[in-house]
Amino acid sequence: MSDAIKGNILTPNGWVHGTLSFDQHIQDIQGAHVDPVANHDDYILPGFIDLHVHGGAGKDVMEGGDAVHAIAAIHARHGTTSLLATTMTAPPEDIDIALQAIGKAVKQRGKNEARVLGVHLEGPYINSGKLGAQPNFARAATLEEVQRLESLAPLRVITVAPEIAGHLELVRELADTGVRVQIGHTLGSYDDGVAALEHGAVGFTHLFNAMSGLHHREPGMVGAALAHAEYAELIPDLLHVHPGAIKTALRAIPRLYCVTDSTAATGMPDGEYMLGRHTVQKCMGGVRLPDGTLAGSTLTLDQALRNLVGLGLDLADASARVSTHAADYLGLQDRGRLARGAYADLVVLDRDLKLKAVIIEGERCDLNDA
Repeated sequence: MSDAIKGNILTPNGWVHGTLSFDQHIQDIQGAHVDPVANHDDYILPGFIDLHVHGGAGKDVMEGGDAVHAIAAIHARHGTTSLLATTMTAPPEDIDIALQAIGKAVKQRGKNEARVLGVHLEGPYINSGKLGAQPNFARAATLEEVQRLESLAPLRVITVAPEIAGHLELVRELADTGVRVQIGHTLGSYDDGVAALEHGAVGFTHLFNAMSGLHHREPGMVGAALAHAEYAELIPDLLHVHPGAIKTALRAIPRLYCVTDSTAATGMPDGEYMLGRHTVQKCMGGVRLPDGTLAGSTLTLDQALRNLVGLGLDLADASARVSTHAADYLGLQDRGRLARGAYADLVVLDRDLKLKAVIIEGERCDLNDA
């Protein structure tokens, strides 16, 4: 049975004022091209895609069990229609537990839940000298271990520190299998970053955070990203990255896309929560370790969209950075865009960019708990 929705529809060819009809997929879009400021109707955008999600609703991905379902549900109520469940650096047995649960969630999306597309393996293949909020279980990667983990759940993105011995060769091997390898939690130099890109790395994990910074005589990993990257993820909660640095990255990296790096504290009151094996404190909109280190965020992608527009991006550009660019990064042509044949993943926002409806693979999500 088909359904339909009317408003200002953001298509790959621009804004259309009209009707979008859908079942599980978009069947048709009818209407006339329009400047959306010329009327007062709602905005209809592609559903948001978050490639870096640790938790939400008091649950952490590393718990295993049903935690990932609660996480997918809280983010769906904020417009995220698909996501990557993201691990922490941890002992092998903890990662196995998390991936076994994620693997099951990939196969079966629950009602009112975002689609779990797979795993972003953020640890343990990082530099122990640039942990950020990661527990200190960092170690070098081997292809054999990665292949074993892949048997538990689809690994869509893997973060590595390329300066670790053996990692450049692994980057090439993983890239050849289609895994998106990105650089993060690294003390590597500009040259290390360039070498990793030449070996097949394609992105940067939470740009600016937990990597060597930009200096005019030592451009660092940030310099490698700004000079050479096509894609990078960034946390636009306005705590992790100064607005001026966000604007710099927007000018330099064509397909910069936004992630939440959200934790169990997302959607919850102030207090203590778990992030992997760390206890973190939510207070005044941020999440921190006891020493004050930022430890993920409480951001949701609907707020990320509003933050981007507040920084001066037009709505179409901001939409691409919370949806289309992430889909393209994963090579998904059937998500992140409102076009005939794509999944009916979409959000409806009022003129103040507040969510009115979320539709995931053609099913309307209950927003009562948002």
